[in-house]
Amino acid sequence: MRFLPQSVHGALDYLVAITLIAAPFILDFQAESSFAHWLSFAAGVGLFVYSLLTDYGPGALAAIPFKVHLLLDFAAGALFVVLAFVANFSTEAAWFYGVVGAAVVAVVFTTKLEADTPAAKPAIAMG
Repeated sequence: MRFLPQSVHGALDYLVAITLIAAPFILDFQAESSFAHWLSFAAGVGLFVYSLLTDYGPGALAAIPFKVHLLLDFAAGALFVVLAFVANFSTEAAWFYGVVGAAVVAVVFTTKLEADTPAAKPAIAMG
């Protein structure tokens, strides 16, 4: 059942990106695992960038189709869930990765595929 508008999905993208960037510092993942720390930071930066480049309301450029964006979200969310169990993170980091990953996957499967309103953004020419 897809009920979440793309505009809400986009707002969540930027909120999650900021959370992924800030959380490892706030929760001190570095004390337990450099990998947990820097993966979260890098994932947040990556999410922020590909959200800006996505062809949806909150995006700045129409370089990435929304369905590709959803595929990237799903892959990241699923990877986070798997890492929560296999990466030997501290309990706090494991919970963080598991909850964030599951939430991202849930958002992917509940977001409407059709745009809220027509996009009026410049497209990047490919080629």
